[in-house]
Amino acid sequence: MMLKYKLLIALLLSVVLLPIYTVAQNAAIRGFIYEEETGEPAMFSNVILKGTNFGGSADINGYFLISRVPQGSYILQVTYLGFDTINIPVLLEDNKILDKQLYLKKSSFELETVTISGERIAARTETRTSVVKITPKEIKAIPSIGGQADIAQYLQVIPGVVFTGDQGGQFYIRGGSPIQNKVMLDGMMIYNPFHSIGLFSVFETELIRNADIYTGGYNAEHGGRISSVMDITTKDGNKKRFSGSVSASTFGAKAVLEAPIVKQKEPGKGSATFILSVKNSYLEQSSKVLYDYIDEDGLPFNFLDVYGKATISAGNGSKFSLFGFNFNDKVNNYKSISDFGWNSYGGGANFVVIPGKSPVLLEGRFAYSEYTSSINSTTLSNRSSSIGGFNGGLDFTYFIGKDEFKYGIELEGYRTDYELVNFVGSKIEQSENTTQLGIYFKYKSILGKFIIEPGVRLQWYASMAEISPEPRLAVKYNATPGLRFKFAGGMYSQNLIAASSDRDVVNLFSGFLTGPTNLPETFDGKDVNSKLQKSTHAIIGAEIDLSNRLSLNIEGYYKYFPQLTNINRFKIYDENNKPPTGASDVETKDFIIEKGQAYGADMVLKYDYNKFYFWVVYSLGFVERQYEDKDGNMITYTPHFDRRHNINMIMSYITGQRKQWEFSARWNFGTGFPFTQVQGFYEHLTFPNGINSNYIYENGQLGILYDEIFQGRLPTYHRLDIDIKRNFFLAANTKLVTNLSVTNVYDRKNIFYVDLVTNEVVYQLPFMPSLGVSLYF
Repeated sequence: MMLKYKLLIALLLSVVLLPIYTVAQNAAIRGFIYEEETGEPAMFSNVILKGTNFGGSADINGYFLISRVPQGSYILQVTYLGFDTINIPVLLEDNKILDKQLYLKKSSFELETVTISGERIAARTETRTSVVKITPKEIKAIPSIGGQADIAQYLQVIPGVVFTGDQGGQFYIRGGSPIQNKVMLDGMMIYNPFHSIGLFSVFETELIRNADIYTGGYNAEHGGRISSVMDITTKDGNKKRFSGSVSASTFGAKAVLEAPIVKQKEPGKGSATFILSVKNSYLEQSSKVLYDYIDEDGLPFNFLDVYGKATISAGNGSKFSLFGFNFNDKVNNYKSISDFGWNSYGGGANFVVIPGKSPVLLEGRFAYSEYTSSINSTTLSNRSSSIGGFNGGLDFTYFIGKDEFKYGIELEGYRTDYELVNFVGSKIEQSENTTQLGIYFKYKSILGKFIIEPGVRLQWYASMAEISPEPRLAVKYNATPGLRFKFAGGMYSQNLIAASSDRDVVNLFSGFLTGPTNLPETFDGKDVNSKLQKSTHAIIGAEIDLSNRLSLNIEGYYKYFPQLTNINRFKIYDENNKPPTGASDVETKDFIIEKGQAYGADMVLKYDYNKFYFWVVYSLGFVERQYEDKDGNMITYTPHFDRRHNINMIMSYITGQRKQWEFSARWNFGTGFPFTQVQGFYEHLTFPNGINSNYIYENGQLGILYDEIFQGRLPTYHRLDIDIKRNFFLAANTKLVTNLSVTNVYDRKNIFYVDLVTNEVVYQLPFMPSLGVSLYF
C-alpha cells in the first residue's frame, strides 16, 4: 500500500511542477473581462482576434487566454449579451504573454445577433453533454413559488431530474439517488442542499454567479459520486458600491448585501468585497392564518440559512476568498412525523492565481463542513446521522493554442456516525473515519469538426485500501453549423451510502454512512472483490438549430450500477451474537449488495425571441434494482423514484415600455411513483426478558406485513403554476418588485403519502396563492 501511495505522490509532483515553469510558445494574450458597473466577471463572454480563427470564451472567473498566435498586430474583440462590444488594438510578440484587464459597459439596447453568436460559439467549441449551466436570470424566468425564485424550483424542469414532492421531496437525477449526487458550493461540500419543503434550497439566488448541473457523463475533474454533480459558484460582491435586496413573502423573508470593503478606484486596481445573505421561513406561523384550509395545525416547515463571503482581488485578476455558512431545517410534529431536523455549518477558502510567465491558471480550495440530522416518529423507525470533514484541492489549467490541458488533486476526509432501529427491531449503528484522494488529467483538443476531451481519474480510498482507475471521454462532432452530435461516458465510484430505508413510503430523513467493509462475500454467484459502489455512464445526443431562435437537444443515456450498497432491510439476527446455524448473509449483515441500471431519453425544445420564451422538456426513464434474497435468488424491483414519463412546459413573457411586467407559467406532468403496499397488521412481541418473558401479558407493538417491495403505483401527478411580476423603477439603481404567484392553479389532489396505520391520504400542496415584495438597491 505504501508503494502505491508513493507512486501517486510522484505522479502528482511531476505534472504539477513542470508546467509552472514552462513559457509560452509563439505569442499569447490573456486577462480578465469584467462588468464595469459591478466589477463582477463577464463569464462566457466571447473573445477573438478579429479576422482570425484565434479566440474562445471567458470562464466563470472572466478569465481568457489565447495562445500560440503568430506575432503581429491584431484587433482584440469582446462581445457579451447586453453590453457594448470592445475592439482594441494589441501587439503580440513571440515568447511573451500580453496581459489585459477589460471592462464592459452596459448597452442601451440589445443586439439579437450577439445572442445568437454567443450561443453558437459555445455550442461549437464545448462538448456540453448532459450539462446545464444556470444563472439567476434563468432561475427567475420560471414561476417563483412563495414569491421567491430558487434553484430548487428550477432543477425540477431540468431534463432527467425527478422530484418526488413539495413536502419532503428529494431530487433523483437519471436513476441516481440523492446520496449519489455531489453538491459543491464555492468548492465546499454541501451534504444536504434542499429543505424539507422541497420548494427551497439552501442557496440564495441573488448570490449565485453560475451553477453547472452535470446529469451524467461528467469528466475527470469530478469524482467521488456515481450519478451527478452540482457545482455552484457565488459572486465576489460589488466592487463599486453598496448594493443588495430585502424581500418578504407569505412563505418567508430574506436580505442580501454586497459591497466593497476597499473600493476598486480604477480599472486594473485591486479591491476587497463581501457578500452576505440571510433567509428564513415563517410558514409555520403564516400558514395558520393564510393556509389553514390545507391543515388547521399549519405547515410546520422552518428553516434559516446564513451565508457570507469576503474576497480580496489583485489588479492582475488573482484573488483569495474566505466563506462560511450555517443552514438548518426543522419540521415540528407534522402528520405521522413527531420530530425531524437537520443542521449544517462550515467554512473555507478558495483562490485563483495567475503565474507571471506561464500560460497556466491555478485554482485551489480548502473547506470544512458538517451535517447532523435526526428523526423521531410514531410510525417510522427512529434514526440519527452525522457527517463532518474536510475537502481540498488544486486545479491547473494549461492552455495550448485552442487546446486545453487540465489536471489536479483532490483530498477528502470525513467521519460518519449513524444509528437506526429497523422494522423488525434490530439495531444498526456505525461510526467510521475515512480519507480519499483523487488525481485527474483531462485534455481538450479541437481537430477540425471534432472536439475530443479524454480524461482519467485515479481515486484512492484509504479506509478500503482500494484504488479506482476511472477513464472518461467526451466527443462532439460539428456536422454542420446547425447540427452537432455528441457523446460522453466514463466510469465512476464512491464510498458514501445513504442512511435511509427503501421501506419508507415518505422519507424526510437524509443521512450518510461510510461504505462498510463487512459486506457479503458473494453476490449473484460471484466473489465480491471490491467494497466500493460503482457505475458506468454512456450518453449520446444531438443538438439541432431549427432556426435562429428555435433549438432542439436530444440525449439518450444508460447508467449501469454493477455494485451498490444498501441498508439490509431483511436482517433478523445479530451477526455478533451467534446467529442460528445456516443463517445467510442476508439475515445477519447490516448491509447488502445490489446492482441496477437506469436508461432513458430526454428532449428539450427551446424557443427564445425578444421578450418571449417557451421551453418544453420531456423525459422517458427506466430504473431497476436487483438484490439477492436469503436463498440466493436475484429479485428485481423498481425503486420509489422510478418515473416513466415526465413533462415540463414553461413560458415567460416580458412586456411594457420599460419591461416592467413579467408573466410566467409552468405545467408539470409525471406518471406515478412506485410504493410498497401493506398486506396487514399483527401484534409484534419483543420478548424483552428472553425465554423468561410472559407473552400472555406482554403488550406487543404494532407489526406491519408488507407486500413485495414497490409493486404499487401512485396516481399520476400534474400541476400548473403561474406567476406575475411588476417592476417599479424608483431610481437608477433602485427598484421595487411585487410578485403574485399561484401554486397548483386548478387544485389537483396529488398524493404525498398514505399513513400506514390510519390509512389517511396526505396530499401535496393544493391551490396556494402567495404574494411577495422585493426592494433592490
